[in-house]
Amino acid sequence: MESRRVLFVSQEIMPYLGETKLSKISRDLPQGIQERGKEIRTFMPRYGSINERRNQLHEVIRLSGMNLIIDDTDHPLIIKVASIQSARMQVYFIDNDDYFQRKHTVADAAGIEYEDNDERAIFFARGVIETVRKLRWSPDIVHCHGWLASLVPLYLRKIYSDDPVFSKVKSVYSVYNNGFKMPLKSALADKLMADGIDSDSLKAIKSGVDFQSLTQLAAENSDGVIFGSDTIDEQVKKQVAGMGKPLLEYQGEENYIDAYNDFYDKLLLETKK
Repeated sequence: MESRRVLFVSQEIMPYLGETKLSKISRDLPQGIQERGKEIRTFMPRYGSINERRNQLHEVIRLSGMNLIIDDTDHPLIIKVASIQSARMQVYFIDNDDYFQRKHTVADAAGIEYEDNDERAIFFARGVIETVRKLRWSPDIVHCHGWLASLVPLYLRKIYSDDPVFSKVKSVYSVYNNGFKMPLKSALADKLMADGIDSDSLKAIKSGVDFQSLTQLAAENSDGVIFGSDTIDEQVKKQVAGMGKPLLEYQGEENYIDAYNDFYDKLLLETKK
């Protein structure tokens, strides 16, 4: 039997960024899932703080060179790759000078969040999906980590559901306590509609794009949700739990990889019914 394939899309991954709950899970989980017999691919943004020489990033010319149009502007998509030798896994990086050249991740040195984080989330989501299409690598599960990856389930369900690469995919969204203070631009909905997403699918963000509404949008379009942090905003938890989706509560560090692996398998079994 062909092994199952899991695509990991993460806002941050160790050792390319410092250790947080999100970056540590995003580093250890793909390795653990690979060791349990599944095929994996892993993506993150190529922030300007990542030292390309030290981490031995190099551009994948055959995957680069596409332009993504966001708000009527062309943005070149550059794909880089690096290896975590000890884990026998590669990490693909979504790069673009306009969005990811700056020296910090989602906020500047003073902690002020970037005004274009809405477009950065769009570019990251579409960049990952288009690259996976170019690779012709059909995942069974797409597991998204962190709010910068929150638009991936929406695009998969509303734009790419008929694409042969993604036609059978199940998406999983991990919610962390990595909220943002400044709401994203309300024009996010218009930019998503310009990509072909219908207005009714964007009700969650119609009255503003804060962490709660963005999480709601991601969860609504996912097939399963995982609480990745032990402390998550109570309103967010309540909202997600009320959707009645398959939900995995927070798991301790000792056994979470097995629990996540079982969660994937259960979602895939439901497809066959």
